[in-house]
Amino acid sequence: MPEHEVDLWTTKLFNRFLAGPLDSFLNTIGRPPENPAHPWENWITMEILVVVIIMVLFAFLRSRLSADKPGGLQLTFEAIYNFISGQAHDAVEHGASKYVSFIGTLFIFVLLMNLIGVIPGFESPTMTPAVPAGLAIAVFFYYHAMGVREQGVGRYLVHFAGPMPWLAPLMIPIEFISHLARPLSLTIRLYANMFAGEMVTITFLSLTYLVLPAVFMGLHVFVAFLQAFIFMLLTVIYVSGAVAHEH
Repeated sequence: MPEHEVDLWTTKLFNRFLAGPLDSFLNTIGRPPENPAHPWENWITMEILVVVIIMVLFAFLRSRLSADKPGGLQLTFEAIYNFISGQAHDAVEHGASKYVSFIGTLFIFVLLMNLIGVIPGFESPTMTPAVPAGLAIAVFFYYHAMGVREQGVGRYLVHFAGPMPWLAPLMIPIEFISHLARPLSLTIRLYANMFAGEMVTITFLSLTYLVLPAVFMGLHVFVAFLQAFIFMLLTVIYVSGAVAHEH
């Protein structure tokens, strides 16, 4: 853990009661912790907490699903589903429903990780580069896997050569670099915006009271939604390009 980082209360609990299991795991994979007594970091515990919140939230929602009298929570998530489904169908056009579950899960996960930092005593795990990087790598492998599943290995690889055979020596390196840059772009965009938003909010909270902090808290929430949407939208675009037959 970086020296300047202050343990959140969740991290203190994990380090107090679950340091041993994580130490054993890290030693098993050949990455022993720098401080065996404090192997857990804030971003890990926050990410786990968000996963638990999502599981509890959807378990609660599932137990109260109703076709006749839908509650407010059900209507909210139906609206989110319809929005994400609409984005997917607009971009992918054919067979978009197959990708909505991954894209929707990604959107909700990123959104809640962004928003949890607004709550006092918590921080957004997306402020740590490892979290956006992990999500970006998952997106990278997902859209390539969907492209191969939809078109087959041979046909999918052909589109990297461009529309004309004589362009292949030029297009293949360009496409290769372009695809490798996508995880980096997703990582930097989400991390930089969330980190900057958090720092601005913390700065104004320490300097002023009531009105201005409320404004910047509202701005932080807006950035959280916007960055989750952009991450989801870029994922949709990448999937669309991978599964499109016309290219």
